[in-house]
Amino acid sequence: MKSLAATFAERLTSSDNSLYVFDDGTWTRHPWPEVHARAENVAEWLLNEEVAALGLANEPTVELIAATLGAFQAGVPVTIAPGPVRGADADKWAQSTVARFAGMGVSHVLSRGRQLEQLGLVDSGPIVKELDSVAPLTRSTNFRRPDRAADIAILQGTAGSTGVPRAVQLSPGAVLANLDGLNTRVGVGPGDVGCSWLPLYHDMGLSFVLAGALAGIDVWQAPTAAFQASPFRWLNWLTESRATITAAPNMAYGLIGKYSRRVTDVDLSDLRFALNGGEPVDCALTARFAEEMARFGFDAGALAPSYGLAESTCAVTVPKPGSGLLVDDAGHALLGEPISGMSVRLDQREDGKVGEILIRGTSMMTGYRGDAPLNPDDWFATGDLGYLVDGSLVVCGRAKELITVAGRNIFPAEVERVAAGAAGVREGAVVAVGVGERSIRPGVAIVAEFRGPDEAGARADLIERVASECGVVPSEVVFVHPGTLPRTSSGKLRRLEVKRDLLQQR
Repeated sequence: MKSLAATFAERLTSSDNSLYVFDDGTWTRHPWPEVHARAENVAEWLLNEEVAALGLANEPTVELIAATLGAFQAGVPVTIAPGPVRGADADKWAQSTVARFAGMGVSHVLSRGRQLEQLGLVDSGPIVKELDSVAPLTRSTNFRRPDRAADIAILQGTAGSTGVPRAVQLSPGAVLANLDGLNTRVGVGPGDVGCSWLPLYHDMGLSFVLAGALAGIDVWQAPTAAFQASPFRWLNWLTESRATITAAPNMAYGLIGKYSRRVTDVDLSDLRFALNGGEPVDCALTARFAEEMARFGFDAGALAPSYGLAESTCAVTVPKPGSGLLVDDAGHALLGEPISGMSVRLDQREDGKVGEILIRGTSMMTGYRGDAPLNPDDWFATGDLGYLVDGSLVVCGRAKELITVAGRNIFPAEVERVAAGAAGVREGAVVAVGVGERSIRPGVAIVAEFRGPDEAGARADLIERVASECGVVPSEVVFVHPGTLPRTSSGKLRRLEVKRDLLQQR
Protein backbone atom coordinates (compact mmCIF):
# COMPACT_ATOMS: atom_id res chain seq x y z
CA MET A 1 0.00 0.00 0.00
CA LYS A 2 1.36 3.42 -0.97
CA SER A 3 2.18 5.93 1.74
CA LEU A 4 0.33 9.20 2.30
CA ALA A 5 3.22 11.16 0.79
CA ALA A 6 3.59 8.91 -2.26
CA THR A 7 -0.15 8.93 -2.92
CA PHE A 8 -0.35 12.72 -2.81
CA ALA A 9 2.72 13.04 -5.07
CA GLU A 10 1.20 10.71 -7.65
CA ARG A 11 -2.28 12.27 -7.63
CA LEU A 12 -1.16 15.92 -7.70
CA THR A 13 1.49 15.57 -10.39
CA SER A 14 -0.94 13.75 -12.70
CA SER A 15 -3.94 16.04 -12.14
CA ASP A 16 -5.18 18.49 -14.77
CA ASN A 17 -7.24 20.32 -12.16
CA SER A 18 -6.42 23.16 -9.79
CA LEU A 19 -6.60 24.80 -6.40
CA TYR A 20 -8.40 28.15 -6.44
CA VAL A 21 -7.66 30.53 -3.56
CA PHE A 22 -9.77 33.57 -2.71
CA ASP A 23 -7.70 36.64 -1.83
CA ASP A 24 -8.66 40.34 -1.80
CA GLY A 25 -11.95 39.66 -3.54
CA THR A 26 -10.61 37.59 -6.43
CA TRP A 27 -9.95 33.92 -7.13
CA THR A 28 -6.46 32.85 -8.18
CA ARG A 29 -5.90 29.52 -9.94
CA HIS A 30 -2.98 27.25 -9.02
CA PRO A 31 -2.69 23.93 -10.94
CA TRP A 32 -2.12 20.99 -8.59
CA PRO A 33 1.29 20.14 -10.14
CA GLU A 34 2.35 23.70 -9.27
CA VAL A 35 1.11 23.25 -5.69
CA HIS A 36 3.09 20.01 -5.46
CA ALA A 37 6.25 21.73 -6.72
CA ARG A 38 5.84 24.31 -3.96
CA ALA A 39 5.29 21.47 -1.48
CA GLU A 40 8.58 19.83 -2.47
CA ASN A 41 10.39 23.14 -1.95
CA VAL A 42 8.95 23.26 1.57
CA ALA A 43 9.86 19.62 2.16
CA GLU A 44 13.48 20.23 1.19
CA TRP A 45 13.67 23.16 3.60
CA LEU A 46 12.12 21.12 6.41
CA LEU A 47 14.72 18.38 5.97
CA ASN A 48 17.64 20.81 5.65
CA GLU A 49 16.59 22.60 8.83
CA GLU A 50 15.97 19.30 10.65
CA VAL A 51 12.51 20.52 11.65
CA ALA A 52 11.00 18.37 14.43
CA ALA A 53 7.42 19.58 13.90
CA LEU A 54 6.02 22.40 11.79
CA GLY A 55 3.53 25.03 12.92
CA LEU A 56 1.53 27.11 10.43
CA ALA A 57 -0.33 30.34 11.17
CA ASN A 58 -1.96 32.13 8.28
CA GLU A 59 -5.00 32.42 6.06
CA PRO A 60 -5.52 29.57 3.53
CA THR A 61 -3.06 30.77 0.88
CA VAL A 62 -1.54 28.47 -1.73
CA GLU A 63 1.70 28.65 0.26
CA LEU A 64 0.05 27.41 3.45
CA ILE A 65 -1.67 24.51 1.68
CA ALA A 66 1.60 23.67 -0.07
CA ALA A 67 3.42 23.78 3.27
CA THR A 68 0.94 21.27 4.73
CA LEU A 69 1.49 18.94 1.78
CA GLY A 70 5.25 19.56 1.99
CA ALA A 71 5.29 18.40 5.59
CA PHE A 72 3.73 15.12 4.44
CA GLN A 73 6.48 14.74 1.81
CA ALA A 74 9.22 15.38 4.38
CA GLY A 75 7.65 13.14 7.02
CA VAL A 76 7.40 16.05 9.46
CA PRO A 77 4.35 16.49 11.75
CA VAL A 78 2.35 19.61 10.94
CA THR A 79 -0.23 21.63 12.88
CA ILE A 80 -2.21 24.75 11.94
CA ALA A 81 -3.13 27.38 14.52
CA PRO A 82 -6.21 29.61 14.55
CA GLY A 83 -5.52 33.22 13.63
CA PRO A 84 -6.33 36.16 15.92
CA VAL A 85 -10.01 36.87 16.47
CA ARG A 86 -11.09 40.24 15.13
CA GLY A 87 -10.80 42.86 17.85
CA ALA A 88 -8.72 40.64 20.14
CA ASP A 89 -5.31 41.59 21.55
CA ALA A 90 -2.77 40.56 18.91
CA ASP A 91 0.07 40.26 21.42
CA LYS A 92 -1.91 37.87 23.59
CA TRP A 93 -2.81 35.84 20.51
CA ALA A 94 0.84 35.55 19.55
CA GLN A 95 1.90 34.53 23.04
CA SER A 96 -0.83 31.89 23.36
CA THR A 97 -0.11 30.57 19.86
CA VAL A 98 3.61 30.24 20.55
CA ALA A 99 2.81 28.48 23.83
CA ARG A 100 0.42 26.14 21.99
CA PHE A 101 3.07 25.32 19.40
CA ALA A 102 5.72 24.76 22.06
CA GLY A 103 3.41 22.38 23.90
CA MET A 104 3.10 20.31 20.72
CA GLY A 105 6.85 20.09 20.22
CA VAL A 106 6.86 22.49 17.25
CA SER A 107 10.40 23.65 16.44
CA HIS A 108 9.67 25.94 13.46
CA VAL A 109 6.72 28.16 12.51
CA LEU A 110 5.84 29.52 9.07
CA SER A 111 3.62 32.58 8.75
CA ARG A 112 3.35 35.84 6.84
CA GLY A 113 2.25 39.46 7.16
CA ARG A 114 0.99 40.82 10.44
CA GLN A 115 0.80 37.39 12.05
CA LEU A 116 4.46 36.78 11.22
CA GLU A 117 5.41 40.08 12.85
CA GLN A 118 3.44 39.35 16.01
CA LEU A 119 4.81 35.81 16.38
CA GLY A 120 8.34 37.09 15.82
CA LEU A 121 8.01 39.48 18.77
CA VAL A 122 7.53 36.67 21.28
CA ASP A 123 10.83 36.28 23.13
CA SER A 124 11.05 32.52 23.43
CA GLY A 125 9.63 29.64 21.49
CA PRO A 126 9.94 28.06 18.03
CA ILE A 127 11.91 29.61 15.16
CA VAL A 128 9.60 31.83 13.08
CA LYS A 129 10.14 32.25 9.34
CA GLU A 130 8.34 33.88 6.44
CA LEU A 131 6.08 31.32 4.73
CA ASP A 132 6.32 32.54 1.15
CA SER A 133 10.12 32.33 1.14
CA VAL A 134 10.10 28.53 1.52
CA ALA A 135 7.13 27.79 -0.76
CA PRO A 136 8.05 29.55 -4.02
CA LEU A 137 6.58 28.57 -7.38
CA THR A 138 9.99 28.17 -9.02
CA ARG A 139 11.36 24.66 -8.59
CA SER A 140 14.43 25.03 -6.39
CA THR A 141 15.23 21.44 -5.49
CA ASN A 142 15.64 17.90 -6.77
CA PHE A 143 13.77 16.68 -3.73
CA ARG A 144 13.88 13.01 -2.84
CA ARG A 145 11.37 11.70 -0.36
CA PRO A 146 12.98 10.16 2.77
CA ASP A 147 12.91 6.39 3.03
CA ARG A 148 11.89 6.44 6.68
CA ALA A 149 8.20 6.28 7.49
CA ALA A 150 6.78 9.11 9.56
CA ASP A 151 5.03 8.29 12.83
CA ILE A 152 2.85 11.41 12.86
CA ALA A 153 1.47 13.40 9.92
CA ILE A 154 -0.87 15.85 11.68
CA LEU A 155 -1.04 17.28 15.17
CA GLN A 156 -4.69 18.33 15.33
CA GLY A 157 -6.02 20.51 18.12
CA THR A 158 -9.39 19.40 19.51
CA ALA A 159 -12.23 21.90 19.81
CA GLY A 160 -12.21 21.84 23.60
CA SER A 161 -15.96 22.47 23.92
CA THR A 162 -16.14 20.52 27.19
CA GLY A 163 -12.59 20.92 28.47
CA VAL A 164 -9.03 22.00 27.70
CA PRO A 165 -8.01 21.60 24.03
CA ARG A 166 -5.60 18.73 23.40
CA ALA A 167 -3.28 17.71 20.58
CA VAL A 168 -4.42 14.65 18.64
CA GLN A 169 -1.63 12.66 16.98
CA LEU A 170 -2.64 11.31 13.56
CA SER A 171 -0.45 8.86 11.65
CA PRO A 172 -0.04 9.13 7.85
CA GLY A 173 -1.97 5.86 7.51
CA ALA A 174 -4.90 7.18 9.53
CA VAL A 175 -5.06 10.39 7.49
CA LEU A 176 -4.96 8.49 4.20
CA ALA A 177 -7.60 6.01 5.39
CA ASN A 178 -9.97 8.79 6.42
CA LEU A 179 -9.56 10.84 3.23
CA ASP A 180 -10.00 7.74 1.07
CA GLY A 181 -12.99 6.61 3.12
CA LEU A 182 -14.63 10.02 2.82
CA ASN A 183 -14.02 10.29 -0.94
CA THR A 184 -15.32 6.76 -1.49
CA ARG A 185 -18.52 7.38 0.48
CA VAL A 186 -19.18 10.67 -1.31
CA GLY A 187 -18.29 9.08 -4.66
CA VAL A 188 -15.82 11.79 -5.62
CA GLY A 189 -14.94 11.63 -9.32
CA PRO A 190 -12.92 13.61 -11.88
CA GLY A 191 -15.80 15.93 -12.68
CA ASP A 192 -16.45 17.02 -9.10
CA VAL A 193 -15.63 20.47 -7.77
CA GLY A 194 -15.23 21.25 -4.07
CA CYS A 195 -15.85 24.66 -2.52
CA SER A 196 -15.21 25.54 1.12
CA TRP A 197 -14.63 28.46 3.49
CA LEU A 198 -14.00 26.26 6.53
CA PRO A 199 -10.88 27.08 8.58
CA LEU A 200 -7.91 24.82 7.92
CA TYR A 201 -7.01 24.68 11.61
CA HIS A 202 -10.23 22.73 12.14
CA ASP A 203 -10.34 19.02 11.22
CA MET A 204 -13.37 19.41 8.93
CA GLY A 205 -11.83 22.28 6.96
CA LEU A 206 -8.43 20.61 6.63
CA SER A 207 -9.93 17.27 5.62
CA PHE A 208 -12.09 18.94 2.98
CA VAL A 209 -9.18 20.53 1.12
CA LEU A 210 -6.93 17.48 1.58
CA ALA A 211 -9.64 15.11 0.32
CA GLY A 212 -10.07 17.27 -2.76
CA ALA A 213 -6.31 17.40 -3.32
CA LEU A 214 -6.04 13.64 -2.91
CA ALA A 215 -8.75 13.15 -5.54
CA GLY A 216 -7.07 15.71 -7.80
CA ILE A 217 -10.31 17.62 -8.35
CA ASP A 218 -10.80 21.39 -8.56
CA VAL A 219 -10.95 22.84 -5.04
CA TRP A 220 -12.05 26.41 -4.31
CA GLN A 221 -10.90 27.57 -0.87
CA ALA A 222 -11.96 30.88 0.69
CA PRO A 223 -10.85 32.26 4.06
CA THR A 224 -13.33 31.94 6.90
CA ALA A 225 -13.08 35.70 7.51
CA ALA A 226 -14.55 36.37 4.06
CA PHE A 227 -17.57 34.21 4.90
CA GLN A 228 -17.96 35.85 8.30
CA ALA A 229 -17.94 39.30 6.70
CA SER A 230 -20.71 38.31 4.30
CA PRO A 231 -22.15 34.78 4.74
CA PHE A 232 -24.21 34.94 1.56
CA ARG A 233 -21.01 35.11 -0.49
CA TRP A 234 -20.82 31.35 0.07
CA LEU A 235 -23.71 30.95 -2.38
CA ASN A 236 -21.98 33.18 -4.90
CA TRP A 237 -18.81 31.10 -4.62
CA LEU A 238 -20.81 27.91 -5.14
CA THR A 239 -22.36 29.47 -8.22
CA GLU A 240 -19.10 30.78 -9.68
CA SER A 241 -17.20 27.52 -9.11
CA ARG A 242 -20.15 25.33 -10.20
CA ALA A 243 -19.35 23.34 -7.10
CA THR A 244 -20.72 19.83 -6.73
CA ILE A 245 -19.49 19.33 -3.15
CA THR A 246 -19.40 21.67 -0.16
CA ALA A 247 -19.36 21.47 3.63
CA ALA A 248 -20.37 23.75 6.47
CA PRO A 249 -21.58 23.67 10.07
CA ASN A 250 -25.29 23.75 10.85
CA MET A 251 -25.02 27.46 11.65
CA ALA A 252 -24.36 28.35 8.01
CA TYR A 253 -27.31 26.40 6.63
CA GLY A 254 -29.58 27.80 9.32
CA LEU A 255 -28.49 31.39 8.74
CA ILE A 256 -29.09 31.28 5.02
CA GLY A 257 -32.38 29.42 5.42
CA LYS A 258 -33.65 31.96 7.93
CA TYR A 259 -32.68 35.00 5.84
CA SER A 260 -33.22 33.48 2.41
CA ARG A 261 -35.17 36.54 1.24
CA ARG A 262 -31.79 38.22 0.78
CA VAL A 263 -30.65 35.63 -1.75
CA THR A 264 -30.80 36.51 -5.46
CA ASP A 265 -29.10 35.48 -8.69
CA VAL A 266 -27.42 32.26 -7.58
CA ASP A 267 -27.40 28.82 -9.18
CA LEU A 268 -27.04 25.77 -6.91
CA SER A 269 -28.14 23.19 -9.46
CA ASP A 270 -24.68 21.57 -9.70
CA LEU A 271 -24.47 20.92 -5.95
CA ARG A 272 -24.93 17.20 -5.23
CA PHE A 273 -23.41 16.82 -1.75
CA ALA A 274 -23.67 19.42 1.02
CA LEU A 275 -22.11 18.03 4.19
CA ASN A 276 -23.45 19.38 7.49
CA GLY A 277 -21.13 18.66 10.42
CA GLY A 278 -19.12 20.04 13.29
CA GLU A 279 -22.08 20.87 15.52
CA PRO A 280 -25.59 19.59 16.35
CA VAL A 281 -27.97 19.60 13.38
CA ASP A 282 -31.07 21.76 13.71
CA CYS A 283 -33.42 19.77 11.50
CA ALA A 284 -36.01 22.54 11.08
CA LEU A 285 -33.47 25.13 9.94
CA THR A 286 -31.65 22.66 7.69
CA ALA A 287 -34.93 21.66 6.07
CA ARG A 288 -35.76 25.33 5.62
CA PHE A 289 -32.45 25.84 3.79
CA ALA A 290 -33.41 23.10 1.35
CA GLU A 291 -36.91 24.48 0.85
CA GLU A 292 -35.78 28.06 0.30
CA MET A 293 -32.83 27.18 -1.94
CA ALA A 294 -34.96 24.92 -4.16
CA ARG A 295 -35.91 27.96 -6.22
CA PHE A 296 -32.20 28.33 -7.05
CA GLY A 297 -31.89 24.75 -8.22
CA PHE A 298 -30.79 23.14 -4.96
CA ASP A 299 -31.71 19.45 -4.64
CA ALA A 300 -32.80 18.56 -1.08
CA GLY A 301 -31.21 15.13 -1.59
CA ALA A 302 -27.80 16.84 -1.48
CA LEU A 303 -28.08 17.52 2.26
CA ALA A 304 -25.71 15.27 4.18
CA PRO A 305 -25.74 15.61 8.00
CA SER A 306 -22.63 13.75 9.21
CA TYR A 307 -20.63 12.94 12.33
CA GLY A 308 -16.92 13.19 12.99
CA LEU A 309 -14.27 14.28 15.43
CA ALA A 310 -10.59 15.16 15.48
CA GLU A 311 -9.68 11.91 17.21
CA SER A 312 -10.76 9.98 14.09
CA THR A 313 -8.97 12.40 11.71
CA CYS A 314 -12.42 13.76 10.84
CA ALA A 315 -15.23 11.67 9.33
CA VAL A 316 -16.85 8.79 11.23
CA THR A 317 -20.34 8.48 9.73
CA VAL A 318 -21.45 10.02 6.44
CA PRO A 319 -24.71 9.35 4.56
CA LYS A 320 -24.80 8.04 1.02
CA PRO A 321 -25.18 10.74 -1.65
CA GLY A 322 -28.77 11.60 -2.41
CA SER A 323 -30.09 10.59 1.02
CA GLY A 324 -30.99 14.12 2.06
CA LEU A 325 -32.09 15.09 5.56
CA LEU A 326 -33.61 12.08 7.34
CA VAL A 327 -35.25 12.68 10.72
CA ASP A 328 -36.32 10.05 13.28
CA ASP A 329 -39.44 10.04 15.45
CA ALA A 330 -37.66 12.07 18.14
CA GLY A 331 -36.82 14.84 15.70
CA HIS A 332 -33.09 14.04 15.46
CA ALA A 333 -31.13 13.89 12.21
CA LEU A 334 -29.77 10.57 10.98
CA LEU A 335 -26.04 11.04 10.40
CA GLY A 336 -25.32 8.14 8.09
CA GLU A 337 -23.34 4.94 8.47
CA PRO A 338 -19.62 4.53 9.27
CA ILE A 339 -17.21 5.13 6.39
CA SER A 340 -14.92 2.31 5.26
CA GLY A 341 -12.55 1.21 8.00
CA MET A 342 -14.54 2.72 10.87
CA SER A 343 -16.91 1.04 13.34
CA VAL A 344 -19.43 2.43 15.81
CA ARG A 345 -21.12 0.85 18.82
CA LEU A 346 -22.95 2.10 21.89
CA ASP A 347 -22.22 1.73 25.59
CA GLN A 348 -25.89 1.36 26.49
CA ARG A 349 -27.39 3.29 29.38
CA GLU A 350 -30.20 2.10 31.64
CA ASP A 351 -32.98 2.99 29.20
CA GLY A 352 -31.56 0.50 26.68
CA LYS A 353 -31.63 2.87 23.70
CA VAL A 354 -29.36 5.85 24.28
CA GLY A 355 -25.70 5.14 24.99
CA GLU A 356 -22.27 6.70 24.81
CA ILE A 357 -20.89 6.47 21.28
CA LEU A 358 -17.74 4.35 20.98
CA ILE A 359 -15.62 4.26 17.82
CA ARG A 360 -12.54 2.51 16.45
CA GLY A 361 -10.94 1.85 13.08
CA THR A 362 -8.30 2.78 10.55
CA SER A 363 -8.79 6.55 10.88
CA MET A 364 -8.13 6.70 14.62
CA MET A 365 -5.43 8.74 16.30
CA THR A 366 -2.44 7.05 17.89
CA GLY A 367 -3.20 9.02 21.06
CA TYR A 368 -3.10 12.49 22.58
CA ARG A 369 0.31 14.13 22.69
CA GLY A 370 1.86 13.46 26.10
CA ASP A 371 -0.54 10.61 26.92
CA ALA A 372 -0.20 6.86 26.64
CA PRO A 373 -0.67 5.46 23.09
CA LEU A 374 -4.13 4.31 22.08
CA ASN A 375 -4.47 0.58 21.48
CA PRO A 376 -5.84 0.18 17.92
CA ASP A 377 -8.14 -2.64 19.08
CA ASP A 378 -9.67 -0.60 21.92
CA TRP A 379 -12.94 1.26 21.57
CA PHE A 380 -12.63 5.03 22.01
CA ALA A 381 -15.29 6.72 24.14
CA THR A 382 -16.32 9.91 22.33
CA GLY A 383 -18.28 11.48 25.17
CA ASP A 384 -21.25 11.86 22.82
CA LEU A 385 -24.60 10.22 23.47
CA GLY A 386 -26.65 8.64 20.73
CA TYR A 387 -28.38 5.62 19.24
CA LEU A 388 -28.75 3.79 15.95
CA VAL A 389 -31.71 3.82 13.55
CA ASP A 390 -31.49 1.24 10.77
CA GLY A 391 -27.70 1.41 10.94
CA SER A 392 -27.51 5.21 10.85
CA LEU A 393 -26.11 7.10 13.82
CA VAL A 394 -28.14 9.63 15.78
CA VAL A 395 -26.35 11.98 18.19
CA CYS A 396 -28.45 13.58 20.89
CA GLY A 397 -25.96 15.19 23.27
CA ARG A 398 -22.77 15.08 25.29
CA ALA A 399 -22.47 12.75 28.26
CA LYS A 400 -20.89 15.46 30.43
CA GLU A 401 -23.62 17.94 29.49
CA LEU A 402 -26.65 15.71 30.01
CA ILE A 403 -29.18 17.32 32.35
CA THR A 404 -31.17 15.16 34.75
CA VAL A 405 -34.31 16.62 36.35
CA ALA A 406 -36.64 14.49 38.46
CA GLY A 407 -35.05 11.33 37.11
CA ARG A 408 -35.57 12.41 33.50
CA ASN A 409 -32.70 12.96 31.07
CA ILE A 410 -32.85 16.22 29.13
CA PHE A 411 -30.56 17.01 26.23
CA PRO A 412 -29.28 20.61 26.22
CA ALA A 413 -29.50 20.93 22.42
CA GLU A 414 -33.27 20.36 22.48
CA VAL A 415 -33.82 23.04 25.12
CA GLU A 416 -31.51 25.44 23.28
CA ARG A 417 -33.33 24.96 19.99
CA VAL A 418 -36.68 25.79 21.55
CA ALA A 419 -35.32 28.71 23.59
CA ALA A 420 -33.78 30.25 20.45
CA GLY A 421 -37.30 30.84 19.12
CA ALA A 422 -38.04 33.48 21.76
CA ALA A 423 -38.13 37.08 20.56
CA GLY A 424 -34.75 38.81 20.74
CA VAL A 425 -32.76 35.67 21.53
CA ARG A 426 -29.87 35.14 19.16
CA GLU A 427 -30.05 31.89 17.26
CA GLY A 428 -27.05 29.66 17.93
CA ALA A 429 -26.19 31.67 21.03
CA VAL A 430 -28.14 29.80 23.74
CA VAL A 431 -26.76 27.48 26.40
CA ALA A 432 -28.79 25.17 28.65
CA VAL A 433 -27.08 23.61 31.66
CA GLY A 434 -28.10 21.59 34.69
CA VAL A 435 -27.86 23.29 38.08
CA GLY A 436 -28.36 22.11 41.62
CA GLU A 437 -27.69 18.47 40.76
CA ARG A 438 -26.77 17.72 44.37
CA SER A 439 -29.79 19.47 45.81
CA ILE A 440 -33.30 18.16 46.21
CA ARG A 441 -34.45 20.50 43.43
CA PRO A 442 -32.16 20.17 40.40
CA GLY A 443 -33.15 22.35 37.47
CA VAL A 444 -32.30 23.78 34.07
CA ALA A 445 -30.65 27.18 33.70
CA ILE A 446 -30.58 28.97 30.36
CA VAL A 447 -28.04 31.62 29.37
CA ALA A 448 -28.73 33.38 26.07
CA GLU A 449 -27.42 36.30 24.09
CA PHE A 450 -30.23 38.83 23.77
CA ARG A 451 -30.91 42.04 21.92
CA GLY A 452 -34.27 43.77 22.13
CA PRO A 453 -36.43 46.31 23.97
CA ASP A 454 -38.55 43.92 26.05
CA GLU A 455 -36.31 41.70 28.16
CA ALA A 456 -39.07 40.73 30.60
CA GLY A 457 -41.42 39.75 27.79
CA ALA A 458 -38.73 37.72 26.04
CA ARG A 459 -37.91 35.90 29.28
CA ALA A 460 -41.56 34.99 29.79
CA ASP A 461 -41.84 33.86 26.16
CA LEU A 462 -38.72 31.69 26.51
CA ILE A 463 -39.93 30.02 29.70
CA GLU A 464 -43.34 29.29 28.19
CA ARG A 465 -41.80 27.78 25.05
CA VAL A 466 -39.41 25.52 26.95
CA ALA A 467 -42.07 24.44 29.43
CA SER A 468 -44.53 23.60 26.65
CA GLU A 469 -42.18 21.86 24.22
CA CYS A 470 -39.55 20.33 26.52
CA GLY A 471 -41.69 19.58 29.57
CA VAL A 472 -39.42 21.40 32.03
CA VAL A 473 -39.70 24.88 33.52
CA PRO A 474 -36.32 26.68 33.52
CA SER A 475 -35.22 27.50 37.05
CA GLU A 476 -33.17 30.42 35.82
CA VAL A 477 -32.90 32.50 32.63
CA VAL A 478 -29.95 34.86 32.17
CA PHE A 479 -29.65 37.25 29.23
CA VAL A 480 -26.19 38.47 28.21
CA HIS A 481 -24.92 40.84 25.53
CA PRO A 482 -24.31 39.52 21.98
CA GLY A 483 -20.85 37.99 21.61
CA THR A 484 -20.54 37.27 25.35
CA LEU A 485 -20.89 33.49 25.45
CA PRO A 486 -17.53 31.66 25.39
CA ARG A 487 -16.73 29.60 22.32
CA THR A 488 -14.00 27.34 21.03
CA SER A 489 -11.73 28.44 18.18
CA SER A 490 -14.10 26.69 15.77
CA GLY A 491 -17.16 28.51 17.13
CA LYS A 492 -18.69 25.84 19.35
CA LEU A 493 -20.28 27.02 22.59
CA ARG A 494 -18.46 25.99 25.78
CA ARG A 495 -21.37 24.76 27.89
CA LEU A 496 -19.30 23.65 30.86
CA GLU A 497 -17.54 27.01 31.04
CA VAL A 498 -20.91 28.77 30.98
CA LYS A 499 -22.07 26.54 33.82
CA ARG A 500 -18.97 27.21 35.87
CA ASP A 501 -19.29 30.98 35.42
CA LEU A 502 -22.98 30.83 36.30
CA LEU A 503 -22.30 28.96 39.54
CA GLN A 504 -19.47 31.34 40.49
CA GLN A 505 -21.78 34.33 40.17
CA ARG A 506 -24.23 32.92 42.72
